[in-house]
Amino acid sequence: MDNLLNASIRKHLLGASLLAASALALAPAAQAQPAPGGGTLRSMINADLRSTDPGVNRDLNSDAITMHMLEGLVAYRENLTVGPMLAQKVDLSADGTTYTFTLRDGLTFHNGKPLTSDDVLFAWKRYLDPATQWRCLSEFDGKGSAKVVDMQAPDPKTFVIRIEKPSALFLGQMARIDCGGSAIYHRDSIGADGKWATPIGTGPYMWSEWRRGQSVDLVRFPGYKSLDGKPDGLTGGKAAIAEKVRFIIIPESASAKAALYSGAIDVRPDFAARDLDEVKGRADIRTGTHPTMETNGILFQVNEPIVKDVRIRRAISMAINREELVDTVTFGLTRPANSMVPLASPYSGPVQKAEWKRDIPGAKKLLAEAGYRGEPIKMIVTKRFMSLFDGAVFVQSMAKEAGINIELEVLEWAAQLDLYGKGTYQSMFFSFSARLDAALSYEMIAGPKATQTRKVWNDPAAEALISQAMVISDVAKRQALFDQLHAKFMEELPMIPLWNSVDIAAWRSNVTGYTTWAASMPRLWNVTIK
Repeated sequence: MDNLLNASIRKHLLGASLLAASALALAPAAQAQPAPGGGTLRSMINADLRSTDPGVNRDLNSDAITMHMLEGLVAYRENLTVGPMLAQKVDLSADGTTYTFTLRDGLTFHNGKPLTSDDVLFAWKRYLDPATQWRCLSEFDGKGSAKVVDMQAPDPKTFVIRIEKPSALFLGQMARIDCGGSAIYHRDSIGADGKWATPIGTGPYMWSEWRRGQSVDLVRFPGYKSLDGKPDGLTGGKAAIAEKVRFIIIPESASAKAALYSGAIDVRPDFAARDLDEVKGRADIRTGTHPTMETNGILFQVNEPIVKDVRIRRAISMAINREELVDTVTFGLTRPANSMVPLASPYSGPVQKAEWKRDIPGAKKLLAEAGYRGEPIKMIVTKRFMSLFDGAVFVQSMAKEAGINIELEVLEWAAQLDLYGKGTYQSMFFSFSARLDAALSYEMIAGPKATQTRKVWNDPAAEALISQAMVISDVAKRQALFDQLHAKFMEELPMIPLWNSVDIAAWRSNVTGYTTWAASMPRLWNVTIK
């Protein structure tokens, strides 16, 4: 069996949760790929694309569509470890700082041009250019877990990255979905004006047409070269079976349900938990669920009036009946998550799972100590994700019992994302896409606000602990760091985590091969429609 990582990489990274259990091995055996079929496979998305530029001006819908066209050197497997994609193997130097990627043979872009290491170098140079505004630049420029100090393409099949010091999370950061999977694209994706134009990747589907506000069409790439083996997360065996994939924009949940029932769409990835019982008796609808590592809860901008007093934030937390709220908004599909470390994480231990008890008298006492007299606290929320809206309504009602005056402001998701990115809000009900290591779960909220305005936890001591967790591989030492982080987080409470999402999807009975998974992202390759 060929291993993506050699012995030295295992020495440095053994025990790191992103790479645990298996060491990025290539698929062990070839497996026949499904034969291409015909027709159009129609899936809904609940908002229009923000961009097709991977990891730039993105959201989950944008990620889901671009991942059908663009692929990175490595990608997440079904079990959320990191596996090969465009790379055939990766060798790590003895000092843990130099990664040498060997590309697979015979890969071509959608424009027919061969993939070479020079293309990889081109894409990575653009990622690391601050002008690109890549979401994950801070993870590779020294502000986060790693600092890239050199990149080379010594021959057409070899790409080399050198980082300043060893990082247990480097490959996991490369594979991150919200980073666009660090996808490799042809330079013709960039227009003559130097701006992103059209995604030209190596994936199973190619860009076709964008009807803004209506739909996005992708078409089968006849030159796609799949990995051998079975489908495996965002890697493994892939086949573009449907001739065309159409993502239809349906913002309202009721309209999306009606479209599924009538056959106007074939797949609804964002199915509502409240509708699961309704479809149990229908022969024309199939459903699937899978726990995820998405984190939902209340964000605070701790430099804003009123909520800058930690006693106010604690009082809001103490006013919430977590069991009732989570059981209701998720229809009993999950339980409260009281830490930034998701319940599915191997680092979710007794410290992270310690229960919060509702304490209205205690909340009122804290409010009195803080001199709170019923001033309104604005909470931003969207109806794009009804569980978030319902959760915000519950929090508003529960907080009122303690004398806390929360005013909900409902915005379109794009508008809420803009405020989140700028950090210009008092509080908001928010959902973070899955971060597949506990260090990354903390990193998504912690950092210097002067340079990363979206962050809510501006604490150098916390950042130092996170940085240590990103380098250390030893499981016990990492757990101790996460226990320290949890204690510090609960003391400062820049966010109130409430639950981890469940991936729920529904599809027509003439669709086969569609599956839900922990990363909560639709995958329309290997899916057949009759």
